[in-house]
Amino acid sequence: MPSVRPSVCADDRWYPSDAAQLRFLLDEFFANVPSAQSSGELVALIAPHAGYRFSGQTAAYSYTHIQGADYQRVVVIGPSHFADYGAQAMNRAEMYETPLGAVAVDAKLVSALTAQVPINFVAYDREHSLEMQVPFLQRQLKNFTLLPVMMSHPFYHFGVLVRNECETLSHALAPLLDANTLLVASSDLSHLHSYDAVTYFDQGFENLIVEYNIGALIDYMVNEGEPRACGDMAIITTLMAAQLRGANKIRVLHRTNSGEVTGIKEPGQYTVGYMAAGIYKT
Repeated sequence: MPSVRPSVCADDRWYPSDAAQLRFLLDEFFANVPSAQSSGELVALIAPHAGYRFSGQTAAYSYTHIQGADYQRVVVIGPSHFADYGAQAMNRAEMYETPLGAVAVDAKLVSALTAQVPINFVAYDREHSLEMQVPFLQRQLKNFTLLPVMMSHPFYHFGVLVRNECETLSHALAPLLDANTLLVASSDLSHLHSYDAVTYFDQGFENLIVEYNIGALIDYMVNEGEPRACGDMAIITTLMAAQLRGANKIRVLHRTNSGEVTGIKEPGQYTVGYMAAGIYKT
C-alpha cells in the first residue's frame, strides 16, 4: 500500500472535514467569481492559504482559471510555517489526502527534481500552505499528480541571500514545466496588527508584482522582519521559474484581507492580506 500523508487541515477550522460540505463550499466560491478573461498562456498561479472562511473566495479567483483544463501535473510551492526543513523539503508520503480523496505525488517529478537540487524528505509535517491548495485543484481538475515543495527561509527573516535558494530551485523546476504542468505559489500577504498598514503594504506589493520586477519585489520583502508575503520565497521562486519558461505578464485577479472579509478593521486588529494572481506568457 502507498504511504499517505493524512489531512491536517480537515478540522472545520481550515476547511470542512465533510466531503459534501467541502464540495459545496468550493462550488459556492467559484459561483461568486466572474468569468475568467484570457491574458495569454497560463504558466503559474498565486493563491492564498488561510482558512477558507477568510481566503477561500480569493483563492477561487485563481483556480477559476483552470476550470476544465487538462493539467496532468501540479507543482505547489509553499512556506514551512512550523519547522526549518532547509532550502526545500517534501513529505516522503506517496499520496496527499483530503476529504475529497488522495492525490498521488508524482514520483517522476520528484526523481527529476532531486537530481538537480537536494530535497529534505520528512516523515511528518503539519504544514497547511500546500494542503490548502489541494481541494481547489481536486475540484477543478479531473486527474493530476502533485509535486508539493516546502521552503523554510523567508526573505523577511533571512534577507536577500534567500534569492540564491530561489534561483537554484527555479532553475531546477523550469525544465519540468510544460503545457501539461501547472505551477502554484501558495502565499498570503502582509501580517500586521493594523488594517490600514496591511492595505497600504499590500497595495505596494501589487504595484511591484504587476511590473514583474523580481529585484524590486525582493527588496520590498526584506523589510524589518515583517512579512510582506508569508510565502515570499515561494512567490519569488515561482516568478523566476515562470520567467525561465517565457512568462512575461502578471495579472492580479483579486486582492483583499481578513479585515475586509470579516468587517473588523479597528486599530490593533490582527489582519492578513490575500491575493490571487495569474502569471502568463503572452
